[in-house]
Amino acid sequence: MFVFFTRIFSCLDVVSLCRCAQVSRGWNVLALDGSNWQRIDLFEFQKDVEGPVIENLSRRCGGFLRQLSLRGCQSIADGSMKTLAQLCSNVDDLNLNDCKKITDSTCQSLSKHCPKLQRLDLASCSSVTDQSLKALADGCPSLTHINVSWCDQISENGVEALAHGCPKLRSFISKGCLQVNDKSVSCLAQFCPALEVVNLHGCLHITDEAVQQLAEHCPRLHYLCLSGCSHLTDTSLIVLAQQCHFLSTLEVAGCSQFTDAGFQALARSCRLLEKMDLEECVLITDTTLIHLAMGCPRLENLSLSHCELITDEGIRHLGTSPCAAENLTVLELDNCPLITDASLEHLISCHNLQRIELYDCQLITRAGIRRLRV
Repeated sequence: MFVFFTRIFSCLDVVSLCRCAQVSRGWNVLALDGSNWQRIDLFEFQKDVEGPVIENLSRRCGGFLRQLSLRGCQSIADGSMKTLAQLCSNVDDLNLNDCKKITDSTCQSLSKHCPKLQRLDLASCSSVTDQSLKALADGCPSLTHINVSWCDQISENGVEALAHGCPKLRSFISKGCLQVNDKSVSCLAQFCPALEVVNLHGCLHITDEAVQQLAEHCPRLHYLCLSGCSHLTDTSLIVLAQQCHFLSTLEVAGCSQFTDAGFQALARSCRLLEKMDLEECVLITDTTLIHLAMGCPRLENLSLSHCELITDEGIRHLGTSPCAAENLTVLELDNCPLITDASLEHLISCHNLQRIELYDCQLITRAGIRRLRV
């Protein structure tokens, strides 16, 4: 019977365990056993979680704790995280997203006590600097996923140290890190060839050189976000087409220098593409859609918002493509002024289409939308 209850309790979430602990002394012992607290998500209680809660939790869980999410727990500071690192040295997945009080001291504690750490989310921890990445590079060689989005003090120095010390990195996310530049990305590419996910959204100083390095050294790359990197040209798309044949998601919103020529090369070689965000790629025309329709049969999600040169003819090719009938589920056409009801007629054969966005398409009528719904 004891084994039976132990197995049941191991499947419960934090709230259920706490409720069970109040039933009886026996259940209290079972519910609060550290082995049942291997994976904890406190996001639901973010406003109530303060330092003493984390310290008590650390003592309760000890070496059993593997995965902890403190996302949004803005009262958590370095002191309680030091206790956690010391007592829960086997933690391998830690989410500190939006923990505003966290500083480099926390990463130094993790480096010293948590060598098994594999996944770390520091997004919006704005006090974190290059010193954090240097500490992680020294003490967390197994790190595979890191998110430093909106940590605006992170620069090429920290990223280079991370690349040298954490060669197993598979995911690097640095949205809004304005100091991340070509040199940072080139170093990551050269020393972390296992990279599969790279998000450089809003890293405004990135140029074709960074993308060339990623394409050359990271053949497993399947997710790449370059949205807002407005210095990029078709050269980036061409090198991705030549080297990154496993690419399934490409987000390039706001890359206003891309043209049909770049997407033509991409469509010919990257046949596994499933999601593309081309919003505000203002130079592309129906030619891009023709090539995507022919070359990307797995396409599920496509954003063409603010691509003002797209017409009904491009949508016609998309609507009759292999991807349309079987896979296309999301199509965004906001602010495409040349689109008319004829485009909606072309999309009737897209039986799996779940969402279509048509804001500010002034030539679309309510009658056309009704026909599409039917």
